[in-house]
Amino acid sequence: MSQPADWAAGALGYRFQDEGLLEQALTHRSVSGGNNERLEFLGDAVLGLVMAEAVYGAHPRADEGTLSRLRARLVRRETLEELARQLALGDLVRLGGGELRSGGHRRGSILANALEAVFGAVFLDGGWPATRSSILRVLGPRLAALQADEELRDPKTRLQELLQAEGHPLPTYDVEQVSGSAHARHFAVVCRLAIPGLEVRGEGASRRAAEQQAAEKALLALTDDA
Repeated sequence: MSQPADWAAGALGYRFQDEGLLEQALTHRSVSGGNNERLEFLGDAVLGLVMAEAVYGAHPRADEGTLSRLRARLVRRETLEELARQLALGDLVRLGGGELRSGGHRRGSILANALEAVFGAVFLDGGWPATRSSILRVLGPRLAALQADEELRDPKTRLQELLQAEGHPLPTYDVEQVSGSAHARHFAVVCRLAIPGLEVRGEGASRRAAEQQAAEKALLALTDDA
């Protein structure tokens, strides 16, 4: 069995029937002849679908915007580059002379593209179940870490990321009233979003606490409107 096939069996838990597909997935366009660009296109789509299904199942109460943001964090270029390096994929990528001399086997974009191409090759060789299993084997720990991270994320941050994912401007927070003695302040804050009619208020013993409550209410309002 060839070295790339051994790597795939260990890293992906998958043994290729057609090792030529794997060889193509590992061939950069700087090499004359067939390369991995078409497989990269396919792998990108398959990866997106697997991660969409995964975050959908892991977050049953999340709205569309939140799900889109979670999936984007899993399939973004930086994540794929890190994973490809952890899997030592650069040792297997075939490069042309110029790319080889310039250290292309360490270049993030080449590694991320090759990983997507490998997923595309698994899909053509083994179908959906094998591809889903391989992708979850590689990205499963990231998905689990993302779930834990989301549980600790504060409402203001979640609201900001949700609005950014949907292309909306960031919210503004204004203090409407401060009452109480110097040692027992009470803050009333209004949160305004660039969405018609969406203005919510929060209260708390500090400005931050009031803003967090207002952000939580805004998140609930957006979820109800979805």
